[in-house]
Amino acid sequence: MSRLTALLSRLSVRWKLAIWSSVLLCVLFLGYNGVQYFVINHWMLHQNQNAIQKNVEEIQEYFRAESGMDNRIAGSRSFIESINESHQMIRILNAVGTPILTVSDQLPEDWVQPQAAVKTTTTSVWHEEEHLLLIRSPLQTANFTGTIEIVNNLESSDQLSDMLLGVMIAGWLGAIVISAAGGVFLSRLLLRPIQSLSDTMISIKQNGLQERVGVPGSNNDELAQLARVFNDLMDQLETSFYNQKQFAQDASHELRTPISIIEGHISLLNRWGKHDPAILEESLNVSVQELGRLKGIVNELLELTRAEENSREQYDFPCVVLDTLLYTLRNFALLHSDFEITQNLNELEDVVVHIVPNHLEQILLILLDNAVKYSGALRVIQLDGVVVRSQVQIRVEDSGIGVPEDDLPFVFQRFYRVDKSRSRGQGGSGLGLAIAERLVAKYGGSIAIASKAGQGTAVTLTFPIVQRPKSN
Repeated sequence: MSRLTALLSRLSVRWKLAIWSSVLLCVLFLGYNGVQYFVINHWMLHQNQNAIQKNVEEIQEYFRAESGMDNRIAGSRSFIESINESHQMIRILNAVGTPILTVSDQLPEDWVQPQAAVKTTTTSVWHEEEHLLLIRSPLQTANFTGTIEIVNNLESSDQLSDMLLGVMIAGWLGAIVISAAGGVFLSRLLLRPIQSLSDTMISIKQNGLQERVGVPGSNNDELAQLARVFNDLMDQLETSFYNQKQFAQDASHELRTPISIIEGHISLLNRWGKHDPAILEESLNVSVQELGRLKGIVNELLELTRAEENSREQYDFPCVVLDTLLYTLRNFALLHSDFEITQNLNELEDVVVHIVPNHLEQILLILLDNAVKYSGALRVIQLDGVVVRSQVQIRVEDSGIGVPEDDLPFVFQRFYRVDKSRSRGQGGSGLGLAIAERLVAKYGGSIAIASKAGQGTAVTLTFPIVQRPKSN
């Protein structure tokens, strides 16, 4: 048994499914045929018993009507022969069990020894290979006491039973072959998507993440759904892998620039610049500036990591939108007194959303800072706030250089710049909008950007409201 279990454990799922389905079908077929064979044999034996019992009753009625005696019973051969059947023997025994009348059709008398009976009995006996059905029943008349003995050869019934058994065995063997072939076919059909999935995984391991499982468009069963889910997961994994790779490259590039500048000035000072006060001062100033830039990039990377965390422990923190916006605008205006910042926030009175106020302030500062950097000659920033059904929308708009249409889908990617040379000169790292997008999504909101090159940019924040403004 252990060897069989070990052998089965080494088989593939396809062969296991084929074997077990075949075994189950064969067991069911064998059980059904066994029950059928038993029922049919029992029915044929019962029919033979009824036929013989009917003969016994006819004989008893006949001799009772004739007031049978030994000599009269012995002279009733013609009647007994008329009711006797093929391959059957009828004997009338006296009280001591001696035959006084025997009628037989192709059944030797010595196959069954005569025996008197005091009650009716039915037995199945064998003479060598012959199967016999024997009934003994007492015969009682006014002038006679004896026994009726009928022996029936069940050869015809046994032949029919053997024929039926042969047909059942042939059908069972055929069922084994058909079920095995059907099991192999069905297992191959059912496991084809899984095999395709396995082949795709191997191909992904060898060729890369771009491989996908083929799914027929008309197929909508569970295995097809599994293949579609796998393809979706691979799409997400490929996108995530690409983003991570791009992030590593961009981060390395951004960090390498200030490090290289600092390294160059330190090398310059180490060679001969430390004795020249002008070069020393210039190198120190540049190094301090680049260190500040490097620190800013690292801090923004940390902020981006925090924004991408799934933790929402502070999600239920209520934030009064108008108060946070006004506080942020006041602080921002102090740093950029040369800009005109107009606002239209009257609709946001008493509006409350679920967001940490510091995060809303951080998002707004990122948008305002971008508006300042890319404002161009017209230094005007417009801030609007409206309530649309159960949502609040905050819009920051400038009239600056704008964003080309081809670049709009990528502005929320990390380290992406529309004008890389200008952004770096103004101190941008390309992380601000990425941080803003992830913070907004963290609190169930959305961010959208609309822009045209040379005409300005408008960024709209949308958050679900938890407390609507009071009606007048």
